[in-house]
Amino acid sequence: MRHNKKINHLGRTASHRAAMLANMAISLIKHKRITTTVEKAKALKKYVEPLITKSKNDTTNSRRVVFSYLQDKFAVTELFKEISVKIADRPGGYTRIIKTGHRLGDNAAMCFIELVDYDENMAKDTVKKSTRTRRRSKKTVAAEATDAVVEAPKTEEVAVEEENKAE
Repeated sequence: MRHNKKINHLGRTASHRAAMLANMAISLIKHKRITTTVEKAKALKKYVEPLITKSKNDTTNSRRVVFSYLQDKFAVTELFKEISVKIADRPGGYTRIIKTGHRLGDNAAMCFIELVDYDENMAKDTVKKSTRTRRRSKKTVAAEATDAVVEAPKTEEVAVEEENKAE
């Protein structure tokens, strides 16, 4: 039975896990998107979303609480100045996990986790899943090839030469 097994320990000691999640949270705050395994992304989501919620209230105490988790002045400053302003009206769900496939070496499920309001580049970076394709018969390929061979458009030089011949 899985009673009281809510935390995914990720095969690490408590101190290693805390340090890893803090480093990943700092990277997420600085870069707005990171690539990692699905399990680490889910653990990071539980770790970073309460910190983002805490950043909505910009007080000395909330800054100290967030700094105790992150231990990075730049990340705390960016979280309170830029990110908290952008997510001020959002009631929750500050991160998004998008699965990208499996890692080549060990077949681990990979994804990227990003801050929801910073997805300007999402259309460029998304991984397109391959769709099944059918083989086309040789007849249709040959028919398309003959249709594709159409008179080439005339260049300006050719058009000028033809006008000179006509005169």
